[in-house]
Amino acid sequence: MIVKMKLISLTGPVSDLDCVVDQYLSRYDINLENALTELGDVRTLVPFSESNPYQEPLQKLNGYADLLSQTEAQPAAGPVDLDHAMEMITCLDGTFADKNRKKEEIGKEVDEIARQIETLTPFKMLPADLSKLLQYHFIDFRFGRIPRDFFEKFNNYIYDNFDTIFIKCQQTESDVWGVYFTPASESHKIDAVYSSMHFERIYVPGENAGTPEQMIRSLEETKKQKEDQIRALDREMETALKADAPLLLAARDRLAALSGHFDVRKMAAIMKTHSEDYYILCGWMAEDDVKKFQAEIANDDRAVCVIEDTDPDDKNLTPPTRLKNPRLFKPYEMYVQMYGLPNYRELDPTIFIALTYSFIFGAMFGDWGQGLVLLIGGALLYHFRHIKLAGIISCAGIFSTIFGLLFGSFFGFEDTIVRHLWLKPKEATMTLPGIGTINTVLVCAIVFGMFLILVTMVLNIINARRLRDRENEWFGTNSVAGLLFYTGVVIFIIHAFSGGQTKLGTWFIVLFFAIPLILMFFREPLTGIIERRKGPKVEGGAVMFIVQSFFEMFEVLLSFFSNTLSFVRIGAFAVSHAAMMEVVLMLAGAEAGHPNWIAVVLGNLFVMGMEGLIVGIQVLRLEYYEMFSRFYKGDGRPFRSFFKQTKDET
Repeated sequence: MIVKMKLISLTGPVSDLDCVVDQYLSRYDINLENALTELGDVRTLVPFSESNPYQEPLQKLNGYADLLSQTEAQPAAGPVDLDHAMEMITCLDGTFADKNRKKEEIGKEVDEIARQIETLTPFKMLPADLSKLLQYHFIDFRFGRIPRDFFEKFNNYIYDNFDTIFIKCQQTESDVWGVYFTPASESHKIDAVYSSMHFERIYVPGENAGTPEQMIRSLEETKKQKEDQIRALDREMETALKADAPLLLAARDRLAALSGHFDVRKMAAIMKTHSEDYYILCGWMAEDDVKKFQAEIANDDRAVCVIEDTDPDDKNLTPPTRLKNPRLFKPYEMYVQMYGLPNYRELDPTIFIALTYSFIFGAMFGDWGQGLVLLIGGALLYHFRHIKLAGIISCAGIFSTIFGLLFGSFFGFEDTIVRHLWLKPKEATMTLPGIGTINTVLVCAIVFGMFLILVTMVLNIINARRLRDRENEWFGTNSVAGLLFYTGVVIFIIHAFSGGQTKLGTWFIVLFFAIPLILMFFREPLTGIIERRKGPKVEGGAVMFIVQSFFEMFEVLLSFFSNTLSFVRIGAFAVSHAAMMEVVLMLAGAEAGHPNWIAVVLGNLFVMGMEGLIVGIQVLRLEYYEMFSRFYKGDGRPFRSFFKQTKDET
């Protein structure tokens, strides 16, 4: 179900904004809208330009809180006010001033060492002592990198003509790192040649003796020692903080809340007057929350709340969508959101997909032993790990168990523990006039598919009426006209295959075929008449309209046929599941009366994994392409609770 929303406008003196937000508004879920955008026609509004005063102290407390272990990260039972939080920061800064200064100094040293290591790493394979290279008087050298394509040109056409030696140290797909040597007297000319080849010089540290590899090892050891010093300081600070850990974390949480509340200003606007400045906040809130919020601020003259009247026809003022379904159906919201969140004025299809998906999955995967495994395993994963897909699998397992009892299948063994209550998918057949013998499950799948198509057409009519879409309500493929036509087709098929003796009269053909087809054929001009649209009713002329409508009608009839046949897969998978389990038992030697139970278990696990995945995907395809596409748009925007979102970000 979609939660009913109300648009509220909250206003009051700017000086009272923090108190109102902290005391009242922050305890509710509200989807704030940008007040400047919503009230763009009011020219006296300006945005807030204040910086958040809580960010810097919050960063400091976060730094201290990060020093505490998870077992100590339990805030105090009582809240901490702002004054105490700021006093604690001042006290901690004074206590740990020397340690923080040392950590900062050592941190800079660690960063410098890391930079040196990064600089030396490409030249790690150079077998030369850098301190000795610095003592050369008659030979100059340059470390650096050159693009690979320019290096190849340099190596092929220039290298042999100049007095230089290039030692390649590392090569990647784009660059070559190395060092070149040249006589000091020729260095200016050689440097110019290398520069023309886009050689980028890199200055490597050479203060310490040794090869680049030896220097890197030495630097890494020094870096490790410095990091150990920082960790030792952190441990000393953690020990000192343990006694006040709950209070520290409570102060951190308080500042985080105030920082998030202050960010409300990003969505607010200021209305300047001669006497005092006023803030304006606009947002969507659940109808029940609006009543509670109004009751709370009724006696507070610092804030005035106005409920805005929303026009159902105003497409620029569409409320956000917030879903609220029973816990059993909650996991299926994931499938709905994958397709697209429902528009606020649409029906929420969560319960529909929950029932149809679980039912179809059970029919295609009917085994009460495997169904119980899916039911119990999915329920445990959903309860302990909160995996939405596991919740869906658990619900689907209920119907797999039911259909397994109807089919008499228990881990592939048929009619062993419980005899089938309805039929066996592979063996059950029936005779239809004009067709002959056909599998009963396939016929039931087609009939069930017809029923679902009719249901989705009814849902489409309801949605179209809610959205005030007259064409899709009366004249579209899935409208009243389409419903009449497809109902006539269903009645005709049932009458034909049931061996009815009476003929369907002319009234039946006119009511269920002629009138619906005419309405669908002329749906555009008829919609224009109903909506009283001005301008030409038919674009492109009468001939083009007839040709276009003819092919559209042909496509409609073809889609009805193909969509109906698509539900055959329900019966086909029910039969194939029974056949696959028969193969598993045959390979395990069950026919001889002494099955290999390891093979039986492994075969069942394989079937549950592979076929369960395939069936799950196929059912989802039926939901999206054969059902959702008939009645559901999914173009809604999600409800975003401002304060919960801010809390997650901090």
